[in-house]
Amino acid sequence: MPLLLLCSLLFLGSAILTGLFRRIAQRISLIAVPVSRSAHSTPVPVAGGVSIVTLILLVVAYSYFTDRIPANEFAALMAGLVIAFIGIVDDIKQLDVRWRIPAQFLAAIYVVYCLGDVPAIDFGLFNLPESIVLNVLAVFALVWLLNLYNFMDGIDGIAATQLIAVNLVSLVIVINTDAVLTLLSASFAAAAGGFLLWNWAPAKIFMGDVGSSFIGFTLGVMALLSLFHGTMTIWTWLLLLGVFIVDATLTLFVRVMSGQRWHEGHASHAYQNAARRYNSHAKVTITVLLINLFWLGPLAWLSLQYPKMGLVITVIGLLPLLLLAKRFGAGNEKFST
Repeated sequence: MPLLLLCSLLFLGSAILTGLFRRIAQRISLIAVPVSRSAHSTPVPVAGGVSIVTLILLVVAYSYFTDRIPANEFAALMAGLVIAFIGIVDDIKQLDVRWRIPAQFLAAIYVVYCLGDVPAIDFGLFNLPESIVLNVLAVFALVWLLNLYNFMDGIDGIAATQLIAVNLVSLVIVINTDAVLTLLSASFAAAAGGFLLWNWAPAKIFMGDVGSSFIGFTLGVMALLSLFHGTMTIWTWLLLLGVFIVDATLTLFVRVMSGQRWHEGHASHAYQNAARRYNSHAKVTITVLLINLFWLGPLAWLSLQYPKMGLVITVIGLLPLLLLAKRFGAGNEKFST
């Protein structure tokens, strides 16, 4: 199937499925009721990310049965089904962290097992060779990425917009070199676009844990696939996901270091503080989109042109984001708006 036709069908399918699920969520009372830390003031249906999960897994399954995706990569990608199941259970009835985290680690371990030893990482002056250390780091990275994407899905449109931006840049990078990543990037961008029609501020439905955790996890699997294919590097992905990685990581660090109950829900990420300061979800989301397309995107491409400079380019790209997140009080629940 031509890529443009596939994307058109996914965009339309996502918009329709999200609308249908919104009605179902309302009927079964799958609703996010505002609490003190919420960014919305009225009840909103949740778990709309089911549409993205369904369509992406269908694409993966179809591609495997038509010999477009190897068996081990298909198995790794389908681990996202476990993450999505955990997410929907969490959306319906909050799942205890004692069950959620171990299941996430098992899924991540399974992915690394399916794909094999993580390729060496080039730091410029030296290489970190294939080793058990890299495999362990990959497992932790997958778990952290799925959770941070969940953390960053806190205002209207931001998670879906980030997904579109990351995958559009990824698509431009790999379209002539990596058939599997091309398919996945195009599919994610199209499905996220259809969902965003319902999720743009003011959102008519939220993505929910089922969507955000599946997306974060699958983006991590895609990053690993690109390393195995030799089409992208760890530095490319750190740049592409830089906004979310920096904000979520700095927020967690500040909360831990300041003695806050870091494992409890909060609304102190930099993007949440910015949304309150400017009284607008859309302004913050558009800013994130512009940062991705005009700052991080070009640097991600540059990191592939000069692989020995990947670490340096990544530091150049992420340092301003770190300063910006600090400026907007990442981790500070008493940030002045």
